[in-house]
Amino acid sequence: MSIADVTTAVLGDIAVILLVSTLLSGLARRLGQPAVIGQILTGVVLGPTLLGRLPGHPTGRLFPQDALPYLSVLAQVAIVTFLFVVGYELNLRSLRASGRTTLSVAAVALLVPMTLGAGTVEFLPSVFSSVGEHAVGSRSFVLFMAVAVSITALPVLAAIIRDTGIAGTRASVVALSAAGLMDIGAWTALAVAMPGESHGLSVPKTVLLTVVLVLGGALVVRPLLSRWMDRPGGLFASQLPVAIILATSCAWATSQLGLHAVFGGFLAGLLMPRHDGAPDADVLRAMEGATDLLLPLFFVVTGLSLNLGMLDRNSVLLLLLLLLISVAGKVVPGYLVSRLNRLERRESATVAVLLNTRGLTELIALNVGLSAGILHGRLFTVLVLVALITTAMTSPLLALLARPRDPVSTTGETVPSAGRTET
Repeated sequence: MSIADVTTAVLGDIAVILLVSTLLSGLARRLGQPAVIGQILTGVVLGPTLLGRLPGHPTGRLFPQDALPYLSVLAQVAIVTFLFVVGYELNLRSLRASGRTTLSVAAVALLVPMTLGAGTVEFLPSVFSSVGEHAVGSRSFVLFMAVAVSITALPVLAAIIRDTGIAGTRASVVALSAAGLMDIGAWTALAVAMPGESHGLSVPKTVLLTVVLVLGGALVVRPLLSRWMDRPGGLFASQLPVAIILATSCAWATSQLGLHAVFGGFLAGLLMPRHDGAPDADVLRAMEGATDLLLPLFFVVTGLSLNLGMLDRNSVLLLLLLLLISVAGKVVPGYLVSRLNRLERRESATVAVLLNTRGLTELIALNVGLSAGILHGRLFTVLVLVALITTAMTSPLLALLARPRDPVSTTGETVPSAGRTET
């Protein structure tokens, strides 16, 4: 295809993707589900699972091979900006001042499912081998599965809290704050899980350079940017260009280190200076606008690697096992630790259900694993289904729980900013 033909194909693809995503997201909201459910289904509908089964292979005609690299690049930009927003919206002051309840819930609700995930790989390796995974015994695979079953999607969780009217309750405060801490822990663990050799760098050198990047950003770049941005009329007075440069630079740096560009996006969001601890509204609005526009492309690119027709009996058994581990690993410790910290039963149950939300954050992690060669077709499909099912469970389960009577946090903990991003 000529560049003109590729451009035409990409523009047509974007139009179709946005149309289908808008329709399915609206349908999901009408059914009481977060928009991310409809967006995930967009990838399923337009991918080989549904559209690809029709005569004439319409998926291949709609998404020609020459157009896929361009769609993939736009999808990567989408998740970099998304994770920048996630990192930027984290209220670091509030997280540092988190009370004992939040810290204990975050620690246990992250470490228990990670232990279950890693333990399942160690003690039941044949279950994963049966779906075509060959590197089951590798450090990367064990760590990746530990992270994959332990992720909580902060933006989806925040949207569900807002939509169900429980914002400001003690349960929502604990869940949001804990999810913020768990985000940092999960992305750090995922970075460690990445394969060792990349771009000619050994594992020790990659670790050393990553530490230098993080410390240099926190101790040098952030203070300098903060000082320059506070100067009226200065070169960096406009924060949006700074945010874009910082996000793309960090994404490039982490990619060069053999990690993944998404880690750089998240790091950039954490490093971006804030005014009195609050993110700049104009920067958030612009970055969220770019995210909303481009994210549907990510779901479709993901959907092209997803094929439910590949699932066999072993895949279904693994799906049930991972669902059990994922749900039990979040809900049980989340409930018990909340009760130990003297939350009421209903509040504890609400915290536990909220922490079981995965959504887009899980899909991004899965795509990192897929692109790094840590996992492959059938296991990827199984884990996407786990993300979809656990996210879809949240709203109905919350509807079964009576709203907590305490409308305001009494623990002294502050609700971290979660913005409006639903995915």
